[in-house]
Amino acid sequence: MMESLSPIAAGALGSLAAGMMTAVGAAPMLFVKRPGQQTQSVLLGFAAGVMLAASFFSLIIPGVDVLQAGGASQAWAAGTMAAAVLIGATAIGLMNRFAPVDMLAIGPAQSKHLARRIWLFIIAITLHNFPEGSAVGVSFGGGDMQQGLATALGIGIQNMPEGLAVSAAMASLGYGRGAAFLGALASGLVEPVGGLIGAGVVGMLPGALPWGLGLAAGAMIYVVTAEIIPQTREQSKGDGSMIGLMIGLVGMMFLDIALG
Repeated sequence: MMESLSPIAAGALGSLAAGMMTAVGAAPMLFVKRPGQQTQSVLLGFAAGVMLAASFFSLIIPGVDVLQAGGASQAWAAGTMAAAVLIGATAIGLMNRFAPVDMLAIGPAQSKHLARRIWLFIIAITLHNFPEGSAVGVSFGGGDMQQGLATALGIGIQNMPEGLAVSAAMASLGYGRGAAFLGALASGLVEPVGGLIGAGVVGMLPGALPWGLGLAAGAMIYVVTAEIIPQTREQSKGDGSMIGLMIGLVGMMFLDIALG
């Protein structure tokens, strides 16, 4: 069926399927009660670990691979990704400091400071889905359907723990199970937009994708390390949040490496 579609249509459908896997990952949140504070810290720690691993193994390393496949030397590829990561982190840091991000303090959480931190985290996760969707679109846009399907499958499976991370973050704000699930689904639906654009511009801007991956990685690393990890350490009694972080990090690392 996919072989009969144009590369752009195949890229859009493939990235849509990958993005929908966030809902699969978020599904367990439909069957659990609203977590207590300690459980919230563990879940946020897990989400932070997932996103740290995703930043390096789903974004930075693939960005280096794309640059080297395009003929860049190892040093040039590393330098380009380093610059993109720094720009992404600087941009989200400046937004956090100077933009009116207090508007992000929405939801049933009693602490507006906590709500702002977690919404920054959710926005960073959502933004990182855009270049991932573009990667799927570019894979199909090259005309190799098998490569496109493999990329969509790999990113789709990786999206499952990311969907759980978003739903856990929303649950920690006090949202109900349905709202947390829908929030995770919405974060994944950014991918088909990226997939459509990625498939459409392949060959026109071949150097754009690594920069998008690096910018998203920098933004996520900043939010996780500056906002989420300190918050979980403040809330957690004992090492529960760090155990959650390590489980999320190692689990996501395993998926990224195993799926290539």
